[in-house]
Amino acid sequence: MGCRIAENLRRSEHNLLYVEISAAGIERLHARGLEITPHDQAVAAADIAILALPDALIGSIAPSIVSGLRSGAMVICLDPAAPYSGDLPERADITYFVTHPCHPPVVNDETDPEARRDFFGAIRARQNIVCALMQGPESDYAVGEAICREMFAPVMKAHRVTVEQMAILEPALSETVVATCMVVIKEAIDEAVERGVPEEAARDFILGHINIDIGILFGYVGSPFSDGALLAIERGKKFLLQPDWKRVFEPENVLGEIKAITSAATFGRK
Repeated sequence: MGCRIAENLRRSEHNLLYVEISAAGIERLHARGLEITPHDQAVAAADIAILALPDALIGSIAPSIVSGLRSGAMVICLDPAAPYSGDLPERADITYFVTHPCHPPVVNDETDPEARRDFFGAIRARQNIVCALMQGPESDYAVGEAICREMFAPVMKAHRVTVEQMAILEPALSETVVATCMVVIKEAIDEAVERGVPEEAARDFILGHINIDIGILFGYVGSPFSDGALLAIERGKKFLLQPDWKRVFEPENVLGEIKAITSAATFGRK
């Protein structure tokens, strides 16, 4: 993600300094013609520091950055996990701004083939983003949103939310619920193939049905599910879902998920 947003920001009018310590990261930046600035020098000069870091490392690295920033500087986090879990150092005279891409939507009007294959965004496909002013003067919201629009360009809408709301969106909604369900869908396709359905037929059949399911559930088409489909859905819920599954959105469970993500002990695990 650091290299992805660096490619966008280097086309802006900002004076950019790049800090990297890993050999692989340095090589990726050098391959783009970008030079490394020593950590202390970059921190002392920065008006805005973007923490393009794994969630599990922010708690250990952020203090060495935040302590050296000038008063009034802004720190931008690319995920709500570390801010929500309290991993950012306390410092009242700087701004904390949190953002995350929505990624290009499944329903879109992209006609460029390269944009249609840009699944993550920030290259060719248009996407929406979410932004939160965690602390700092209200005037800094517009500054942070403008930077984030450049980082994740091309951007359509920037939704303003709170850090707490962003934590509901990720990990609770997008990962704990939706990504889990998508993994189950893929495992179900694999099971159908194991039971004799041709793999290409299963893939084409389900990707098409996902498309119409989205159209129905999100109001893009006027047709409802058939009576047979509704019966199958209710029966499927009893097989696949716990009756109290919505407790994943309770604050203590959201925080538990985030603590697991930001824990150094889990870094690197899948």
